[in-house]
Amino acid sequence: MSDSEVVRDLEFQSLQETDGGRASELDPSLNFILDIPLKVTVELGRTKMLIDDLLKLAKGSVVELSKLAGEPMEVRINERLVARGEVVVVNEKFGVRLTDIISSSERNEMSK
Repeated sequence: MSDSEVVRDLEFQSLQETDGGRASELDPSLNFILDIPLKVTVELGRTKMLIDDLLKLAKGSVVELSKLAGEPMEVRINERLVARGEVVVVNEKFGVRLTDIISSSERNEMSK
């Protein structure tokens, strides 16, 4: 790095300071990222099954998942854990109320 180069940390607006979930005063230089599609997944739980057990499933079968009832669901963006939350119903559709946002340092620890 030459003497003329300056390194600085980026500062992002807090989620609490947003208007309707969107930063009210987003840095104009970041506008180009606003229309990039992301895959958002909310995971209720997981299980492993043998093919034989899978083939025995029928209407009314119950598949037991790894999570306990009431345990937070995981919210992933592009397969990376970013938050946890609880199930809610909004206008007869399922949704998730975020209860915990995973910090970048926690995400880094999880990926090690």
